[in-house]
Amino acid sequence: MRKLRLIGNRARQLLSEDQGAVTAEYAVVIMGGVAFAGVLVAIMRSGEVRAFLLNLVEQALGTAG
Repeated sequence: MRKLRLIGNRARQLLSEDQGAVTAEYAVVIMGGVAFAGVLVAIMRSGEVRAFLLNLVEQALGTAG
């Protein structure tokens, strides 16, 4: 009976050590998303990309009209 209690205590201890892992994973994913958004903002501020997208929208509206 004592061995079973020790095994249960050890299992609880091992499981409790993993509780912060999910929070850390969320933090890594959020930081990745922020970095990706920063890259997109930098790209969208580029004059060439802005002109390309504007031309694309104008062509799409001209074709639809």
